[in-house]
Amino acid sequence: MRFVCAVAGAALFACNLAGLAETKVQCDQTLTVPLRSGAVLLIGSRPAGLEIVGTDQQAIHVTCHGGDYEDAAQHILLQFTPTADGGKLTVGGSRVRHGNGLQVRIEVPWKTNLSVHMPAGEVKVEEIKGDKDIDLYAGQITISSEHEWNYRSVNASVTIGQVSARVYGTDKGGFFRSFTKKTPNGEYRLHAHVMTGEIDLVGRKARAEGARGPD
Repeated sequence: MRFVCAVAGAALFACNLAGLAETKVQCDQTLTVPLRSGAVLLIGSRPAGLEIVGTDQQAIHVTCHGGDYEDAAQHILLQFTPTADGGKLTVGGSRVRHGNGLQVRIEVPWKTNLSVHMPAGEVKVEEIKGDKDIDLYAGQITISSEHEWNYRSVNASVTIGQVSARVYGTDKGGFFRSFTKKTPNGEYRLHAHVMTGEIDLVGRKARAEGARGPD
């Protein structure tokens, strides 16, 4: 009986998920779809400037500025695909290249788990509670909050560049720089990596006990 109920529940969940269709809009339009607090949001983007901001709305709200080339709206597409635990946002376009000035603002619930992967550009994350996994080939990652940094694990590294973890009172530059910190009673996980560029962790002064990393 339990097996039958489990199968029926799984089937119902699959039907509900299937009913949530992909949402696609061009860059000159606004993308707004529901997104629950605590969801996992995957973001895959061509080179751009991404500003990811926490709000008190249970939705993802995306706006876009096409940058420095003609007919940008016709060649840049925002696509949101629902998943079982949240969704995936894709920023794509046939003419999107590093240095074209594409700017995307992404508003999400305050508590959202982020996974961001982009070849080049800038990622700014402001006032968002949750796990963060952010990787860039080249560019800058800035994570800021005026609230308590409630992370059980922090790992920020660059192959060439600078790790400025001012919130933890450390600043390192050069080759293969990294900063790690473990806090047993923390809640979230933060992983940030840039191959060539800079990482900034900005916020209220945090205790540095337990911080470690190469000089």
